[in-house]
Amino acid sequence: MKPDVTAEALRYLGAADAPEPLRRQTEEEMEALRSQLRPRYIYRVWDLERRPCGVHLAGTDLTLEGETAARMLESCDRAALLACTLGTRFDQLLTAAQARSMARAVILDACGSALVEQGCDEAEEALSAYFPGRYLTDRFSPGYGDLSLELQRGLCAALDSQRRLGLHVTESLLLNPVKSVTAVIGISDRPQMARIRGCAYCQMRDRCVLRRGGKHCGS
Repeated sequence: MKPDVTAEALRYLGAADAPEPLRRQTEEEMEALRSQLRPRYIYRVWDLERRPCGVHLAGTDLTLEGETAARMLESCDRAALLACTLGTRFDQLLTAAQARSMARAVILDACGSALVEQGCDEAEEALSAYFPGRYLTDRFSPGYGDLSLELQRGLCAALDSQRRLGLHVTESLLLNPVKSVTAVIGISDRPQMARIRGCAYCQMRDRCVLRRGGKHCGS
C-alpha cells in the first residue's frame, strides 16, 4: 500500500497525531502543491565491478567506497542511480510563503519533502517493472552511513542531472533545487532484506526536527 502523502508530511512536521486544524491545513497545502507541480525523476542502470577501493559502476568514474555500499550491494550485479526533484517552482513557492507566514512555510516545506519522496517511490516502482523477477535493495543516498556526500557530484554527473532535470550540486554539496533527492538502488537475483533503517544512517540525523523532539520517522 502506498503511504498517504499528507500523513508523510505530518511525520516530517513531527506531528503524526496532529490536531484536526493542522491536519486539515496540511491537506490543503498538499492539494494546492500537487495542483501546481509534480516530482520529476530520472534513473540509469549500470553493471557493478568489485574493486579493492569499493563497488565501481562500469563505464563511469564513480566508485562507491565504504562499508555501507559494500553491505547494501553485496549480492547485486547491477545498480541504478536515481535523481528526483520538485524543480525550481517549489523553491519559488517556498520563498513566497516565507515572506508571508513562516508557519505556513514550515508546512509547505514538509509537504515538499513528502512529495519528492513519493516521486522516488514512483521511480522505484518503474525500476521494478523494468526488471521483473529481480529484487531491489532499499534506496540509499550520499550521506547515509559512511557513503560520502562527495559522491553527489559524481552521481549527478553520471545522470547528467543538470541538463535533464535542472538539478545540480552546490559548492557545499547540497542539491539545488532544494527539494531534490539522489539515491543508489541495488538490483539482485535474490530477495533483499531491509537494511537501511534508523537515525544512525540518515543524512538528516544532525538537523532532524523529529529527533530534537525525541521521536523518529520510523524508517
